[in-house]
Amino acid sequence: MERLFSLDAQFLFDVAVMALSMLVLFTLLSYLLFNPVRDMLEKRRQRVVDDQESAKREKAEAIAYREEYEQKLKEVDKEVQVILSDARKRALQNEAKIVAEAKEEAARIIARANAEIELEKKHALNDMKQEMITIASMMAEKVVAASIDTNVQESLIDETLKEMGEGTWLS
Repeated sequence: MERLFSLDAQFLFDVAVMALSMLVLFTLLSYLLFNPVRDMLEKRRQRVVDDQESAKREKAEAIAYREEYEQKLKEVDKEVQVILSDARKRALQNEAKIVAEAKEEAARIIARANAEIELEKKHALNDMKQEMITIASMMAEKVVAASIDTNVQESLIDETLKEMGEGTWLS
């Protein structure tokens, strides 16, 4: 053994056979292993891209839905304000109506009470006149009993009533 590394024919033949077998092995493995792995990786990469695009699309839809929801909330708030203001207006109108009706009823009650008071005054006045007439009649009877004629009796009653007058009955 003269050298450790020699370039003789056997060595070159072994190198050529080994290179050829490695080429065949790489080609065979490429078709059997590398291509399926590449296809699997490509499919996975495509699925990731699709998922990302889907996520972007769904995010955009979510943003659109959120904006639509916020817009609807604003519209609902406005609608609530309108409804509340209408309810307040109706309540104030009802309040004014009720107060007006109460005032009218109070005025009617007062008017009725005043009319009843006037009627009671007239009744009291008539009762007092009747009492005075009765008293005058009793006096006249006593005077007549004392022998006064009817002409004198009538003149006494008329004088008494004239002296009393209407002013006396009102006080």
